[in-house]
Amino acid sequence: MSAILDVRNLSKSYDGFLAVNGISFSVAKGELKALIGPNGAGKSTCFNMLMGQIRPTTGEVRLDGETITGQRPRDIWRRGVGRTFQITGTYQSMTVIENVQMALMSHHRRIYAILPRAWTLYRDEAMEFLKTVSLADQADRPCSVLAYGDLKRLELAIALCHRPRLLLMDEPTAGMAPSARIALMQLTADIVRDQGVSVLFTEHDMDVVFTHAHHIMVLNRGELIADGDAETVRNDPQVQEVYLGGGTLFAEAADA
Repeated sequence: MSAILDVRNLSKSYDGFLAVNGISFSVAKGELKALIGPNGAGKSTCFNMLMGQIRPTTGEVRLDGETITGQRPRDIWRRGVGRTFQITGTYQSMTVIENVQMALMSHHRRIYAILPRAWTLYRDEAMEFLKTVSLADQADRPCSVLAYGDLKRLELAIALCHRPRLLLMDEPTAGMAPSARIALMQLTADIVRDQGVSVLFTEHDMDVVFTHAHHIMVLNRGELIADGDAETVRNDPQVQEVYLGGGTLFAEAADA
């Protein structure tokens, strides 16, 4: 498979401290790839460089063969890169469908048409996205009363409104109950399979990682120490030592 994302020698230095140190990797079209590592490994810094929130010290980021290094987040988003965050950022005073309608207005460049008839714009299209994430029955409920797992589903629907080629998901199951985690990641895997969207996600739940990721990368102290399928990463001595203290949790995750 050809690469949708190609990263080469990406680094970020803060006053001599290398938060990310010369990492290179790729994400194939239609791939669900995990980026894992202990707290402070550099995962969020890496994501922020990919999305343009942070300018790299060195290196290059290419999207479908075109350089996007150092571009503004909005420009990268327009090129087809979406993102969800560890902490959801929905409009709590709006209904579920209104949140999706707002995203669609931005996608269709109608953001200045918010008043006075915004509530009528793209409602049918918004409902289709809510059906994708199984939230159609809650379309007219205010976000303030949703369960946290449903807010995560809504955030995914909002990210999909721009029809991204690549979706970056930062801790997508953080704060969710185990059953909700499984359901959300199965939904994500279905979207990857059915729509051909590529997904790069960070995650601490090893059950989620080993059940759903096609390939896994491991960061430690800013360096990429492993990149391969589940079996390769599970058996990597360095990964077992620095990330899981001997591999016990890996074995549990693999057997779950």
